[in-house]
Amino acid sequence: MFLFKKKKEVIGIDVGSSSVKLVQLKDNKGSFQLLNIGIIALPQEAIVDNSLMDSASIAATIKNLVSSLGVKSKDVACSISGNSVIIRKIVLPTMPQEELEDQITWEAEQYIPFDINDVNMDFQILSPDSHDPSKMNVLLVASKKDIINDYVAVFNEAGLHLCVVDVDSFSVQNAFEINHDVSADAIVSLINIGASVMNINVVKDGITLFTRDVQMGGNLYTEEIQKQLGISGHDAESGKMLANETNNKPLLDVLIKVNETLIQEIRRSLDFYNSTASDDRITSIYVSGGGSKVYKLIEMITEKTGLPVETINPFAKLKYNEKDFDPEYLQEIGPLMAVPVGLAIRRVGDK
Repeated sequence: MFLFKKKKEVIGIDVGSSSVKLVQLKDNKGSFQLLNIGIIALPQEAIVDNSLMDSASIAATIKNLVSSLGVKSKDVACSISGNSVIIRKIVLPTMPQEELEDQITWEAEQYIPFDINDVNMDFQILSPDSHDPSKMNVLLVASKKDIINDYVAVFNEAGLHLCVVDVDSFSVQNAFEINHDVSADAIVSLINIGASVMNINVVKDGITLFTRDVQMGGNLYTEEIQKQLGISGHDAESGKMLANETNNKPLLDVLIKVNETLIQEIRRSLDFYNSTASDDRITSIYVSGGGSKVYKLIEMITEKTGLPVETINPFAKLKYNEKDFDPEYLQEIGPLMAVPVGLAIRRVGDK
């Protein structure tokens, strides 16, 4: 989604609610080489409802991960999602980028439910409006300054410099676009299922048509297993991860039930998009995130939506030395790494 000139590379660090994931890439004339990759669990409730509740533990976890991988670079890109960010697609009179930069604060006030002085904003001109050629579609993104400041402080405490703040949905889109070939007229829904947030992004030819974050994810499975089977959180998490290798019917029944809850939200979002799009119907779905690996979820999404569903492989076109990176391991963790791969292709100074 984002175009960039040759600029200084960054480390992509995804601070999720359950773990910190890191990817470092090297740009080799348009293709990317994998230099470093790592994932480390966060203490429970270090992040709650997208808020950094235990900054010291998060900073220490990031520092440990960077140190263990021997990463020397200090420049970082991270991303936010859920109630941390506001994304609006708005229609404005057609004007040059420079003119919009001068006017965007005034234009944004009617779309942002906070004092405009309390938010950081960015925008991207998407396309001319199909109904009125004198107007254009603009993607407006905003986050409260105190949220961004929390991330800046955490990375500073870890000895790093936060240079780029992206949005989870767009990071997944970047990872998708450098690894998967789809036709220019294909309309794909990219669904990233994290521990606590599910990001839904409908894209055509690199342009976002619709995006929504749903406040549910992989943790919902763990909580429901705990409640229904009366077991500890640790055992519930293990059960969720190993469900494909068990015949535990009560456990599988819980997972199927939660699958239905998530799919109901997915269908609600896709139906809303389809009802507002003239002829541009979604043609396929690509999933990522740890939640996408849950028992029978992909099969059930296919069945309930009638659309082909694939898992995003964020390493499909990356170059790497098989002596340094086990292909089977990369395939296993691939769904979890779409966000940090998308972040790692950003550059210092990017919009």
